[in-house]
Amino acid sequence: MAPKSRVELYAAIRRDCRAGMTKRAVMRKYGVGHPTVQKALESAWPRPRKKLPPRPTRLDPYKPLIDQMLRTDLDAPRKQRHTAKRVFDRLLEEHQANGISYGMVRDYVAVRRGEVRAAAGRGPVEAFVPQSHRPGVEAEVDFGDVTVRLAGQSVVCYLFSFRLSYSGKAVHRIFASGGQEAFFEGHVHAFRVLGGVPTGKVRYDNLKAAVAKVIGFARERQENERWILFREHFGVESFYCRPGIAGAHEKGGVEVDVGYFRRNRLVPVPEVNSLAELNVLVDQWDEEDDDRRIRMRPRTVGEYFSVEQPLLKPLPQELFDTSRTFALRVDRHSRISVRTNSYSVPVRFIGRRVRAVLHANDVVVYDGSTEIARHERLIAKGGERLVLDHYLEALVRKPGALPGATALEQAKAAGKFTPVHDAWWAAACKAHGDRDGTRALIDVLLLGRRIPHEDLVTGLAATLRVGALTADAVALEARKAQEADDADTALAEPKPPLRREPTVTFLTARRLAHLPPDTRPLPSPVPYDQLLGRRTSRTSTGDQMP
Repeated sequence: MAPKSRVELYAAIRRDCRAGMTKRAVMRKYGVGHPTVQKALESAWPRPRKKLPPRPTRLDPYKPLIDQMLRTDLDAPRKQRHTAKRVFDRLLEEHQANGISYGMVRDYVAVRRGEVRAAAGRGPVEAFVPQSHRPGVEAEVDFGDVTVRLAGQSVVCYLFSFRLSYSGKAVHRIFASGGQEAFFEGHVHAFRVLGGVPTGKVRYDNLKAAVAKVIGFARERQENERWILFREHFGVESFYCRPGIAGAHEKGGVEVDVGYFRRNRLVPVPEVNSLAELNVLVDQWDEEDDDRRIRMRPRTVGEYFSVEQPLLKPLPQELFDTSRTFALRVDRHSRISVRTNSYSVPVRFIGRRVRAVLHANDVVVYDGSTEIARHERLIAKGGERLVLDHYLEALVRKPGALPGATALEQAKAAGKFTPVHDAWWAAACKAHGDRDGTRALIDVLLLGRRIPHEDLVTGLAATLRVGALTADAVALEARKAQEADDADTALAEPKPPLRREPTVTFLTARRLAHLPPDTRPLPSPVPYDQLLGRRTSRTSTGDQMP
């Protein structure tokens, strides 16, 4: 069998020559010349082939021009330097280099740019030094934008990531905004999941939720006052990276983690009805990541975290309010404005001042200590979220305003106002007229405050089939459906185990059981009847006296 490689050929030639075979016989056996046999006997390792001199190309006359362009880029602003396309265009326009192609220029610029920097003493663009981290000491935080299909619409949300540097254990949360409320809530959620706080530095970007002002090119920062209170409450030691891309390399672990999570968990784009539903999935994905190995590490993330978790600082007993509170007046459209967006409240609060509590994903409105409205936070600016139920008292007096109401359109988009509602409304208007039919529908919508939505829709469908187009008929059918659901639920629930009778004997019962039998005769009411008779006769005699 002929040798497959040049190394094997050299080994076979040396073996045959040591066995006594002549060079000529070896040459005939392997079909090689005398120089090959001689080289094999001199060295077991084949000599590398000589590199051929580079062939001349049509780009050679223009290489000095390209080098000059790259040298001028050394002192040019970073965003105004030559790209390969710009170099190619200048060669065509200024030097009539019609015989070259863009691919030739691109390949030359890709290699030559670094050589020009090195020749000018600028050195490599960046050097990275491997780092070691002690367990329970350091962590990194970052935000990344993600796209989500939320209630049928494609929106951009914000992914919060808190990553422990030693174990690689990361906790994620998706918020409607990247503001300070989300920044704080992400920390609180991460601390709760991890069971503690790192004892050392936590690395951050210079985001506005924490940094009010970057002072020069040093590490000094003017921090946001609420952020100072937050990190002092939890004992967080902050470390701010350099601005720009250079600072991203100082917390490369969390930068990579955000990209990994986005590619592996949010592809394809998730479709959910609310961010709360999405964050339930995020928590499940974080638990699954405990079984993952990062690069070539010998153990999983969960195994490293089991070593790190006991070394974290314990959480404080007191809670920290991460929300923002606003005192607002309700306008005549029964709305309040929070951070450029409008949210509805019941119409009875028009003109009054209410308290709006802004969370990362929710807006809760209070009148004193009573909650009067709760909305999922809007993502885009200049939007409004209106609840049809908040306007029902006004619509009772103005039924003609219902067909064009913005709250009605939003209720239809959210699935709260179903096609069954529309069909019942149309039938009621046909039977009772537009005004009375619309009022009947509003009365039905008012029933939704004490009857579940599904049962109310069932009642609408039942009354629509028989033509009983009144709110009382809908309420009757809805309650029937509700009672049927309750009965089915009761049958489906397992019966509780039978209780065993108590075996404890009370002291009084024990004493009565040991008393001797009572042989006395039962009492008779005859003497009392005689006394009652005498009293009656006396009363009769007295009546006859004057």
